[in-house]
Amino acid sequence: MEIIIGSMPPLPAQGKKLPEKSTGAIEAQLLHVRPPRKGIAGPSGMERRNKESSDPIRGRVLTIMVPDASQLPADIDVTRYDVSIRLIRK
Repeated sequence: MEIIIGSMPPLPAQGKKLPEKSTGAIEAQLLHVRPPRKGIAGPSGMERRNKESSDPIRGRVLTIMVPDASQLPADIDVTRYDVSIRLIRK
């Protein structure tokens, strides 16, 4: 039998753990390809007259689906990320 008098040592302070920077490839499926926007009409009649941005003339808009969203950064909705793609024909 052990008798311990006193208190246990304090635990070290643990800071908020940030997710590791993902540098690996994330597999995704290409769902749709469309040409860039040409006009000022937005969704449901919302116009983009006040915005200075426009799609590049030679650009294409790609819609992709990532099957495992846990591979994506948690703040992908609110943070701007640069994305590099590598297309592999199946």
